[in-house]
Amino acid sequence: MAPLIDVRDLSIAFPRATPVRGLSLTVEAGETVALVGESGSGKSLTALALMRLLPDAARIASGEILFRGRDGTVTDLARLDDRALRRVRGRDIAMVFQEPMTSLNPVLSVGQQVAEVVRLHEGLSRRAAFARAVELLDLVRIPEPRRRVGDYPHELSGGMRQRVMIAIAVACAPRLLIADEPTTALDVTIQAQVLDLLDALRRDLSMGLLLITHDLGVVAEWADRVAVMYAGRKVEDAPFETLFGAPLHPYTRGLLAASPRLDAGQHYSAGALAEIEGSIASAAGEEGCAFAPRCPNARALCRAAVPALDAVAPGHLVACPVTTVAAQREARHALAFG
Repeated sequence: MAPLIDVRDLSIAFPRATPVRGLSLTVEAGETVALVGESGSGKSLTALALMRLLPDAARIASGEILFRGRDGTVTDLARLDDRALRRVRGRDIAMVFQEPMTSLNPVLSVGQQVAEVVRLHEGLSRRAAFARAVELLDLVRIPEPRRRVGDYPHELSGGMRQRVMIAIAVACAPRLLIADEPTTALDVTIQAQVLDLLDALRRDLSMGLLLITHDLGVVAEWADRVAVMYAGRKVEDAPFETLFGAPLHPYTRGLLAASPRLDAGQHYSAGALAEIEGSIASAAGEEGCAFAPRCPNARALCRAAVPALDAVAPGHLVACPVTTVAAQREARHALAFG
C-alpha cells in the first residue's frame, strides 16, 4: 500500500532563492516522523507547502505531494485547485501551528472556532457543532470544557491555547496531522503533556504525525523515524534508534553532540556542550554540500557537487560521500569476515 503521504523531489522557490530543494519524505499511517534541523533549514516552509499555505511570494517549483485519501485514492496535492484543497484541509490533513495566540481568532470564542471546522466539513447544525466542540475540548483534556467553550483565547494559558489548536486540528479525525513546533514557549511539564496528548490521539485516530521540531529530546521520546534537514535539503533519514545510536552525517552528529545529556553518575556541568561552528548556509544555492564550510570532515569532493542521498543500510539514507563510503566499506568488511 502507498504511504499516507509521499513527497517526491519537492522544491520551493522565492523570486531570488530556493530555500527547499529536492526534498523527498514519506509518512505512513500511524507513524510519527520527526523533521529536525536548525532554524532556517526549511522545516516550517515544507509543512506549509504540504498544506498549500505558502506565502504569496513562494511557489512549488517542482515535485509531487502524493496523498492517499480515505478511499485509497492517491492525489497530488501540489496540483489541486483551491476548491479541492479546501475539502482536504482540516478534514484529511490538519496542522498545529507554532504560536496559538497568533493562530486563533481573538474575537471568537474557542468553542466557535472548534465548531466552525465540524460545521464546514461535516455539515452539523449549530447546536450539534457546539456539543461536538465541548466533546473535543474534553478530548484534549481541557478542564471543565462546557464552561471553557465560551472563553476567548486571551483568557486561556499558553498550554490550554495549544490544546484548543489541537482540538481544531483533530476535529474531523484527519489522516495526517502536521505539528509545527507544537511546544514552543511552553514550560517543560506542559510540553510533555501536549506531546503525550498528540501521541495518544495518533494511536486512537490511527493518524500519521509529522512532528517538526529542533528538540532532539522530543524526537527520542516520541518519533518512530527521523529526517534531518540542513539548508533546505534532507541530509539523513533513519529510524530513531539508528539515528541516535549510529548517526552518520556530520551535521546529525553535531546536533546530537550539542544536546544536553544527563548520564548516570555525572553532573550536568561535568562537560561542556559541543558547538557546530559557523552558521547555516544561505538559500542562494552554493555549489557542493551546504554543510561543507562547517564540516570537520569536508574534502574536495564535498565542494564539487551536491551529495546524493545514499542508502547505507535498510531504511537509513545519508547525503555525505565521506561517511557513505566509509559505512559501505565497513559493511563489506563485516559481510566478508563476519
